[in-house]
Amino acid sequence: MKDTFKHQGLRNRLVKILIEKGIKDVNVLTAIQKIPRHLFMDSGFESFAYQDKAFPIAAEQTISQPYTVAFQTELLDVKPDQKILEIGTGSGYQTAVLLEMNAKVYTIERQKELYKKTKLFLPKIGYKPKHMSFGDGYKGIKEFAPYDGIIVTAGAPFIPKDLLMQLKIGGKLVIPVGVEDQIMTVLTRTTELDFEKRTYGNFRFVPMLKKKN
Repeated sequence: MKDTFKHQGLRNRLVKILIEKGIKDVNVLTAIQKIPRHLFMDSGFESFAYQDKAFPIAAEQTISQPYTVAFQTELLDVKPDQKILEIGTGSGYQTAVLLEMNAKVYTIERQKELYKKTKLFLPKIGYKPKHMSFGDGYKGIKEFAPYDGIIVTAGAPFIPKDLLMQLKIGGKLVIPVGVEDQIMTVLTRTTELDFEKRTYGNFRFVPMLKKKN
């Protein structure tokens, strides 16, 4: 598939929708305007790629709704050259958004089918994370810690302590917490032992699974 003027026009329209829904971060909006989301989806869904909806990908997972991607990324408050850990690489779309914002991205995926597919796919369209792992997202990637920010792209029943401990002082963990529905939660590390917690409404994500396959 190619990236055409039609696709670019549809992305412009999507950005307008996100602005109407309250997304303000210009860098987030610019990233979404640039990234060819249709390339991250099966060809059968190409005509739906720029709707503000989630769609199925491999391994019973989904590519997140653009608003959700934008909202989480805005909460993360990404700055150029920051080290960001992404839990749940999935299709790689969120990864691409972070890379477009000039973050240094470390990402982990627990579904082997998705891991293999996305690791090959991202470089083909010009996106190269600093590191991509296959493994348990609850454990993070300790060898590259600490991180300026951690973003979790699946619903977690609890906040993993391993992830909190991999944050820098001042770093943020953005995580949807809950079982059926999730509450978008941001924890900012204020000292070695203290975290400030804020919540930002209800969302629905695929579950963050404990054991890798």
